This record gives sequence, C-alpha cells and structure tokens, in this order.
Amino acid sequence: MILLSIGLILLAIFGAPLFTVIAASAMLGYHQEGIDLMAIAIEVLGIASMPMLSAIPLFTFAGYLLSESNAPHRLVRLTDALLGWMPGGLAMVALAACAFFTAFTGASGVTIIALGAILYPALKQDGYPDNFSLGLVTTSGSLGLLFAPSLPLILYAVVAEVSIDNLFRAGILPGLLMLVLLSGYSLWIARHSSKKLTPFSWRELASALNAAKWELPLPIVVLGGIYSGYFAVSEAAAVTALYVLLVEVAILREITLKELPKVMRESMLLVGGILIILGMSLASTNYMIDAGIPQQLLGYITEYVSSQGNFLILLFVFLLLLGAILDIFSAIVLVVPLILPIAMLYGVNEYHLGIVFLAAMQLGYLTPPVGLNLFIASFRFERPIMHVYAATFPFLIILAVSVLIIMYLPALSLLLVPD
Repeated sequence: MILLSIGLILLAIFGAPLFTVIAASAMLGYHQEGIDLMAIAIEVLGIASMPMLSAIPLFTFAGYLLSESNAPHRLVRLTDALLGWMPGGLAMVALAACAFFTAFTGASGVTIIALGAILYPALKQDGYPDNFSLGLVTTSGSLGLLFAPSLPLILYAVVAEVSIDNLFRAGILPGLLMLVLLSGYSLWIARHSSKKLTPFSWRELASALNAAKWELPLPIVVLGGIYSGYFAVSEAAAVTALYVLLVEVAILREITLKELPKVMRESMLLVGGILIILGMSLASTNYMIDAGIPQQLLGYITEYVSSQGNFLILLFVFLLLLGAILDIFSAIVLVVPLILPIAMLYGVNEYHLGIVFLAAMQLGYLTPPVGLNLFIASFRFERPIMHVYAATFPFLIILAVSVLIIMYLPALSLLLVPD
C-alpha cells in the first residue's frame, strides 16, 4: 500500500492527469476499507445535485467568449486610464474584483473561470511576470470567503449556532487585511515592471469608459443581482452568458457565428474536466471522512494543548493539514462541532474562532492534494500542476502570515461585532 501511494505521488509529479491520481488514491482507500468501488460512481453522480452546478458551464462559456474577444484589451486600457499613474494598479483591481465576486457567488472555482479568462491575459499584457499573473488569479479565487454573503460564513454560523450578521461583521477587517497584504506584494512586484507609467487624463478615461461600455454592466448584473437577492447565482450566470453572447456576437461582432461552435466546444471541454476533478475529489474526501482522518488529526493536536496560545498555533497547523485533504464545506460540518467546545474552554471567542477557521481553511484551496483552485487553474490555463504550485507559493505564504495576524489579534475580528 505504501509503495502504491509513493507511486501515485511520483505519477503526479511527472505530469499524470490529477483526476486519475485522485481517483486511484480513492479506489485504493475504498478497497482497503472494504467499500464497494461503485461508491465512487455514486459520488460522481452526486455532483448533479450541487446548487452551483448550472453556474459552472454558464460562467465558463461567458468567460471564454470574453477571453476570445477584445474585452481584455479594453480592460487594460480602462485600468491604464484609472490607475496608469500607479505601479501595480491592475493587480489591485484584480484582487478586489475577484474577492467581491467570490463573496457573492460563494464559489472559488467559478471566480477563476469567470474572471480569470479576462484578468490573466490582461495582467500579462500589462507587463507582469507570467508566474505572478498565474499565482494572482489562482489565489484571488478564494479571497472573498470572509466577506458577506459568503456561503462558508453562512454555513459556519448555522453549524456553530452563532449570529450570521455578527459573523458577517467579524469577517470585514480580516478580509481587508488579506487584500492589503496581497496588494502590498503586488506593488513590490510591480516595481520591476518596464511598463511606462502614464499621467492621468480625463479625456483618455472618458474614451476608455466609452470603449468598455458593454463590459461595465457585467459587475452590476452579476454582483448587484445576487447581492440584492433579485438573482440566484445560477440565474445570474444565465443572464451573464446571454448578455455576453449578444454583445460579443451580435452587437460588437468580435466573435463570428463560424467561430462560436469552437468557443462552445473549448469551454465545455473545460467544464467536463472540472466536473471529473470535482467528482473524484468528492470520492477522495468521503473516504477520508469514513476513515476518520480529521478526527485522528484533531485528537493528536489536542493532546499537546496547554494554553490558549498553544491551542491557536496547533489549531493553525491542524487546519492547514485539514485544508489539504478536505474541502471547506465538509470541514465546517465535520470539524466545527468538535473544536468549538475546546476553543471555548481556552477562552477563544466564538466569532474570532469562526474567522480564524475560515481564513485558515481558505488556504486549502491552494494546498495540495485537494486544492481545487490549483486544479482548475492548471486545466484552464494549460499549465502543469507543479508550475501552478510554484506560482501560488508566495501568495500562500502571505495568506498564511495574514492568518497568523488574525489569529493573535482578535480585535480585528471582534472590533465591529456588538458586545
């Protein structure tokens, strides 16, 4: 069994498709536990009941349409007009846009699909290194999980039986801290950019706004519709896809009817790949839950707890490991009821614990082997998975530092929460 596990790791390192490695590891685990392998097929079929399922192909199609049009160029021009005088302007716009998009959709992968197609080529065109651009887009997909109305925030509040409104307030400052630290890193990287800064011009801004007038309503349609409650996420995805199709094909005519089937085929190939990865990840996750791996890790950590400080740092290590093997929703349901009573014993505020938990689990989207953002970015941008790991590593370190700051400065989480 150990030799087979080592073999799977080597296959992943040398470029084997990740869904096959995840599927093989799940099959080995199920076989070892004596569980019928048909359980894996049942898990794959189970993704059909996911509420976000219909949004994935629709946002993917819209993202591909935008990436095949001149929208990235118009975005770069508009950013130049707004922030061309400041190094790192486009990177900060990308961070903020992805954070708020993730907050409203509640789906990290959808953010990479819907916005990555625009932001990744735009960042590269703006002179940023390829590794930085790839890492930024991949990382930004999970940044909005601490902002309302994020689904993990709501789920945590339900499981922990705390006020959802107060938890929304508790996430504001920690979420902004993450954005600020990543923006600072972006500014530091941009200092090497050879791109010439341009002085601000009202005339150029007006011209850029006019050129991008068809893309500007998209954030209003998606974010405004979801935030106001007028659209569900799947409805917002449908409206977005229809709007982009009409604009790029019928109005601007940057994509011809002859090219449209190719764009549709390429976008649905991506959807198929994502669904296979997702199905295999669910099968692997459920095996780990059945095997009691999260409980074993928790038991090991609590054995060494002697103070609140020790509890927090060991909790951070535990959540980092947990995020590497479980998705955030499974972790909330499975682990929060276990750690909440222990945290209360050591005097950790329930809202502070919630933000620490979600901020640390957010790193799981960037941590192998189940970091879904890594797989989606690897597939979407056609980069080897190890290349994506290397590109996101600096961002992962920055986010880990921000989690430690949030952990040991509870005032960040509790300042806006009523007593």
